[in-house]
Amino acid sequence: MFTQSKRVKLLVIYYGALLLWLSTTAMHIPDGYLSPITCLIMFLIALPFWIIGIRKIREKLNARSVPLIALLSAFSFVIMMFNFPIPGGTSAHAIGATIAAIILGPEPATIVVSIALLIQALFFGDGGITAYGANCFNMAIAVPYIAYAIYSAFSKNQGLTSKRRLVGAFVGGWTGVTVAAFFAGVEFGIQPLLFKTVNGTPLYAPYPLSISIPAMVIPHALIASVAEGILAALVVAYLQRSNISVLEAAEKPAILAEASGMQKLRALWVVLGVLIIASPLGLLAPGTAWGEWGTQELNSRGITSIPIGLQKLSGLWGAPFANYNLPALGNVNLGYIFSAVTGIVIIAIVVWLFSMLLTAGSGVKKKDLG
Repeated sequence: MFTQSKRVKLLVIYYGALLLWLSTTAMHIPDGYLSPITCLIMFLIALPFWIIGIRKIREKLNARSVPLIALLSAFSFVIMMFNFPIPGGTSAHAIGATIAAIILGPEPATIVVSIALLIQALFFGDGGITAYGANCFNMAIAVPYIAYAIYSAFSKNQGLTSKRRLVGAFVGGWTGVTVAAFFAGVEFGIQPLLFKTVNGTPLYAPYPLSISIPAMVIPHALIASVAEGILAALVVAYLQRSNISVLEAAEKPAILAEASGMQKLRALWVVLGVLIIASPLGLLAPGTAWGEWGTQELNSRGITSIPIGLQKLSGLWGAPFANYNLPALGNVNLGYIFSAVTGIVIIAIVVWLFSMLLTAGSGVKKKDLG
């Protein structure tokens, strides 16, 4: 007969073995994987960065910058719909936060990516409502700040066409996403240490730090972080050839208004449109990322002993277009495209209203609002 403590240890080993076998990761943490206390603390940690980001937007940007802000937020939203297959039958994705930081600076980029994450959580069930602060800290704060610091170090005293900027964009994107994965691994791993029943059974995510950190970091470092770095480097290379002034915008905000018009960004909007049409390719990657599973998917994978806290919080919010699908269309690919278009429209409206609210009364000249 196994004692209760041995059963708990076996349960953890079982979860850990399953996790290592899947060898994948999650960045959109759903409801139930983190305790309410952890979620509150992460929200409070993220709050000052949101305040700083809003202040920077008021100081640096104006209404003429709205198309670029919307483009970058929509770009991040769509990029996160493209899943890359991971050995073991699951998937991971890039974030698109690096290029937002390079163009706008890390503070406004935090707001840009946070908007995308909010739309994903509210309308598509991608990331939990309670875990919003944690998801924003990992993807909308850690990635932009780290990526921009590294990019700036590489591009310091370099010309706008310097190849070092491409290297800095890649290294910054790779490092930012890898570090964000580490943070997510820590957030998962501290749950069974701090939150458990009297008999030692985990209440939320049951994976210890020894399992969650390598399981989060390794797949990202090998695949998702590489994709983020390549994506950032490609966009920087494009801007060096077609709209080089945008690369100065983070340090010279006045340039941004002149360089962010719809005409000058037309090619990037076309690329976004192509990505929308191609978004069903994100469905080709088998499985979903570990840590993004709901209770039903956990059951389907043979995990019957679902932690009590996770089970209670997992159904907290019912997204109208859960899993980027609209069953009424009768086609999962059409549903995915519809979700991409819907998400971008919502983002455009939110960004426009948000930008108008921030620029109103901020001293922006009327001609800048036209």
